[in-house]
Amino acid sequence: MLKQEKSRKKKKDDNHLHKEYGIISNSIYILHKIKQYQPHLLIISFSGIVADSMMRYLVSFIGKFVIDIVQVQSSLPDKDILPLIKLLAITTVIDLVVSLISILANNRQWYYFINVRMHMITERVSKTLSMNYQMLEQPKILDMHEKALQATGGNDNGVEGVMRSIYAFGVQIVTMVITVSAVMILDWRIILILSVISIIQYLFFQYTVKKDRREVWEMLAPTWRKLDYMANATQNFDYAKDIRLFGMKDWLLGRHHKVLMDKQDKMLRSRNLWIFNSEFAHVMSMLSTAAIYGILFFTVIDKDMSIGNFTLYLGLCTTFTSCMTEFLNAMGEFKKRSLQVDDYRSFMELKTEEEGDFLPIPYGGSYTFEFKNVSFKYESAQDYALKNLNLTLQAEEKLAIVGQNGAGKTTFIKLLLRLYDVTEGEILLNGINIRRFRRDEYYRLFSPVFQNVEVFAFPISENVSMKCPEDTDIELSEDCLIKAGMQEKIESLSNGIDTQLLKIVDDDGVDFSGGEKQKLALARALYKNAPVIILDEPTAALDALAEYNLYKNFNEIVGNKSAVYISHRLSSTRFCDNIAMFKDGEMIEYGTHEELLNKGGAYAEMFEIQAQYYKDEEAHEND
Repeated sequence: MLKQEKSRKKKKDDNHLHKEYGIISNSIYILHKIKQYQPHLLIISFSGIVADSMMRYLVSFIGKFVIDIVQVQSSLPDKDILPLIKLLAITTVIDLVVSLISILANNRQWYYFINVRMHMITERVSKTLSMNYQMLEQPKILDMHEKALQATGGNDNGVEGVMRSIYAFGVQIVTMVITVSAVMILDWRIILILSVISIIQYLFFQYTVKKDRREVWEMLAPTWRKLDYMANATQNFDYAKDIRLFGMKDWLLGRHHKVLMDKQDKMLRSRNLWIFNSEFAHVMSMLSTAAIYGILFFTVIDKDMSIGNFTLYLGLCTTFTSCMTEFLNAMGEFKKRSLQVDDYRSFMELKTEEEGDFLPIPYGGSYTFEFKNVSFKYESAQDYALKNLNLTLQAEEKLAIVGQNGAGKTTFIKLLLRLYDVTEGEILLNGINIRRFRRDEYYRLFSPVFQNVEVFAFPISENVSMKCPEDTDIELSEDCLIKAGMQEKIESLSNGIDTQLLKIVDDDGVDFSGGEKQKLALARALYKNAPVIILDEPTAALDALAEYNLYKNFNEIVGNKSAVYISHRLSSTRFCDNIAMFKDGEMIEYGTHEELLNKGGAYAEMFEIQAQYYKDEEAHEND
């Protein structure tokens, strides 16, 4: 019962995140986007709608007039072809003008529709970049992002598909108004019969759309995410060494093939649904054609209809039938595309901005951070990652957080940086709950150096400043690199600090070794010059003595800033003011290096195990 209740609650929460706006609302939304980014597209589309509609029934009227003139002239003793020539000349000019307007409108629309979609892609990317870090690890948010990505991914789907549907919808409405008005004069029963047949076809189309979305497309979002991961894992250079040295080729190919087969099965299911829909539509079309010829044949016999009028109404009935079918099918396709716009809008309207009256960060002062009864549990996790933590980081204090893997060290950092919000308790900055400050302003207090150093395909200077070129201080970037120990490397590069990193943008780009990337990260922290430095196991790949030397040098550079050093090794602890020992999500010991050694607890035991690397150095200092 408890599991069922949790499942119902999860579905309710997911439904709350995903909203259904409806075709009308989504059409207004898309028209607003068109007006925002390409306002003259509205005029172009209106001209195209009128021109395309005229081309649908223009031939029927031309055919009628030509046949009438031919019949009249054939009955006269003195035949005059001048009226026929005049008619053909006039209709040719009209046809050319209408065709030209249609071609120009459709060609310009093609470009402008894509342009509007590109702007909406930019909006989506901006939304993703502004989302709270905590949201990016939630599967339901990742699925929503994947669906929003699909909604902006092609010209026949999603947001651009709705633009095209609005245009096609306009053409069909104008055409039907003209053809219905004309055919109703002849016999209203034609319109009734053809409408009923088209509605039956439409209802079946709608049934197919819903079934396709429910049984195929809604089930494909996790598959797309798996395919993206497998494509990255099999093609990303960072994974190449492990794949080859551990002989992972066959295993990865098997996993990749399994995901592809899963996608293929779902796509085959979709294709079979639409094949059956096409067969049903063909049967309905045959019935429609039979009805048109039957009623017109009766009208010719009963009302002595002329050949010209027979041709006209046959053309108008055929146009109405095809247009009515297209109109109703377009409604179904329109709804399908509108549902994808629902995906886009639901993602874009996710609440990511904090609301309320926020306090300004007291920049330039000293900062004390206090964890008060803080507990934290990751979403869907059974156990707490941190439990009832009480800890204070004083201004200018150097604090070491130590413990084995999984002890809760990195979770502590995520909470301190407010990448996550606490589950229970509170974190105070100078006595004020950090939720009272805006995240983006709060982030300015920290210069983090993480274990995994990400390098961007930008010049080295921008990789240090993490800013655009015009906002980058080149001299400061170079000075920070030198302090971080990168002087020799920079001087060895022909373009120095302007050297492009990675070969993604520039074929002459360079890549750094693991140690060089760690120094680059240190340079970033120095450049940001925030009052609090965070080092979250940035030297895990180094041996203990090398780690100790690096931390020692960096500690001198940090000066009077507050600093938090995270490590499961203890080479970074002796120059820290205090040490917090974590185990299984709890702080089990706290004090100075000497105090914890004298205590003889978990820290002293861990230190003794690792002491081989730096015991001689400690003895030398004591001497």
